[in-house]
Amino acid sequence: MSAPLLFHPTAGAVYGFSNARRLAQVDSPYQRIEVWDTPQLGRLFTLDGRPMSAIGDEFIYHECMVHPAALAHPSPKAALVLGGGDGGAARQLLKHPGIERIVVAELDAEVVRLTREYLPEIHGGAFDDPRVELVIGDAADYVAAVAVAAQFDLVVFDLTPPDSPAAGLYTPDFYMRLKRVMSPAAVLSLHLGSPYFHAERVAGLLDDLRDTFAIVRTMSTFIPLYGSLWMMATASDTLDPGGVTVEALSERLAARRIDALRYYEPALHAGLLSASGSVRDKLSQFLKPSS
Repeated sequence: MSAPLLFHPTAGAVYGFSNARRLAQVDSPYQRIEVWDTPQLGRLFTLDGRPMSAIGDEFIYHECMVHPAALAHPSPKAALVLGGGDGGAARQLLKHPGIERIVVAELDAEVVRLTREYLPEIHGGAFDDPRVELVIGDAADYVAAVAVAAQFDLVVFDLTPPDSPAAGLYTPDFYMRLKRVMSPAAVLSLHLGSPYFHAERVAGLLDDLRDTFAIVRTMSTFIPLYGSLWMMATASDTLDPGGVTVEALSERLAARRIDALRYYEPALHAGLLSASGSVRDKLSQFLKPSS
């Protein structure tokens, strides 16, 4: 039986997809995982009723979360994905031929199982690649365990929002611990939320990032599954994705033989890293004053 699939990004807003059909539901020790089939975006999955990834538009989110940071780095070799149990971030990272190791630290084994079964297009076989290591458990515990031994060039926060089981990872304390496993030229990327639905949360995340990292850049693009303009960010002490020219991006894509992207391209880069006046106005109500 089909029915509307509705999401509530805030108490006063609702959007969704008509004629959705639920294919699976599992209550894991951490969250409720549901897989749906929709006419608009194909199969998708939700965690505790929140939209996560859909076959029809996941490439927008995952390409923007990975490639601006990865192309800013001259030669990334190791990447850490926190969350990312659907494999979409790992799939994008594997497009960079210099990548030798990717660790996906996913809390919930059921997310991996269900998305591999119902949404294989998202991981695209990434978990079968010998360069990808899947670690099931708390990402904070993994970071603590490898703090001396591992150094990552790229870190991707492919997590649920801060008001979820992942809350402890969106903190200055964890960012400082994360720095111990980041190489000197490492870049972190993470999603922030909608500036229209979550302006206060987005501003708080940016304040914390700017208190911890020397260079923080915002990105924004519309993601149909999320029903809004969606903001992301990169953070680093040394690398600035906003300082890479279109020519340099094109040269790196060509050198790495990356030519099968569906959304991200060098011509989009500057626009992706810019914010409209209305977005800046929304966030300025909550951002800390500049020192």
